[in-house]
Amino acid sequence: MTILDTRTVPDKTTTRAAIKDRLRSAHRAKTRRTALTVTTLAAVLVGLLVASVLLGGVGRVDPSDVLPAAFGLRTGLADYMIFQIRVPRALAALLSGALFGLSGAIYQRLIRNPLATPDIIGISAGAGAGATTVFLFAPALAFGAPVAAILGSFVLLAIIHALSLRRGGVDTYRLVLIGIGMSAICIAYTNYLLTVADKHSLAVAMRWLIGSVSAADWDGVTVLAVGTVACGICAVLLNRSLGSMSLGDELATGLGTSVPRTRLAALLLGAAAAALATSIVGPIGFVSLISGPIAVRLVGADRAVGLSALIGAAIVLGADVLAQNAPLISPVPTGALTALLGAPYFVWLILRRRPEATL
Repeated sequence: MTILDTRTVPDKTTTRAAIKDRLRSAHRAKTRRTALTVTTLAAVLVGLLVASVLLGGVGRVDPSDVLPAAFGLRTGLADYMIFQIRVPRALAALLSGALFGLSGAIYQRLIRNPLATPDIIGISAGAGAGATTVFLFAPALAFGAPVAAILGSFVLLAIIHALSLRRGGVDTYRLVLIGIGMSAICIAYTNYLLTVADKHSLAVAMRWLIGSVSAADWDGVTVLAVGTVACGICAVLLNRSLGSMSLGDELATGLGTSVPRTRLAALLLGAAAAALATSIVGPIGFVSLISGPIAVRLVGADRAVGLSALIGAAIVLGADVLAQNAPLISPVPTGALTALLGAPYFVWLILRRRPEATL
């Protein structure tokens, strides 16, 4: 519900005080719903974190050692299984999911299209092309794949941005279509590399391309934590300008928003969030696509960017718990489960938007 929907728009006989009361009431109701949603999601995340550390796939640890080992207070097997493997994996899933959710919500709000996410318009495909190149041609390069993934994302964003310029500004419609085309080119390039790769490089590259948090360590968690905090702060600062742009470029300019600067900042921020997450855990698909629309349905578009980060974290962490422990299918890469859930949702989004013919 927005503040000015059919339930709150006053008729001619309504007094100014009644209008103010109605607006305040709608605002308070929305704030309560936001607080309830955030609290519920926080509780879900805590439960998933505990489940991930306790269950943790293969290997069994004495339950009395789990809590001390989670804080690095045990040695031997408990330290290795809990502090060196399970806790970093759970935190990597949580933080990467938050970054994927944040990146998707920023792009969807900027382009005003729920299908316009970094993995749909090619940012993740650019990261995959860069990382696969390093896997095959420089596998011994320290931090090679993560750095190559980030560089691949930004190079592709620069190409898409340059080709989308029209009459001095970015045409978002062209940006989406060019992004889909560039994504296809990057996927074709990556597939070609996989066909000429040796068996070992092919296995490593395929696991990374599907998306998995199984190889996460504390160095990766540190990168994700710093990236999540930095991107979260930037998203908060940018949210008001994105809200103005949702009214249209002309009205946003009239309200004092620099449209070209805000658009470029949002493109860079969304790409940075997606690239950071992809560089550590691979391109876990459909998380950025799902998180934003769910957040909009729960709290509305103006508060969806922050909530989408929590939803993305819950999706990836929940998928990882299932990937490690679900009967019959585990262990599987986390990205395989998110794709299994996200692909039907993607089809539903396309079918739902078909009558509008906006894409």
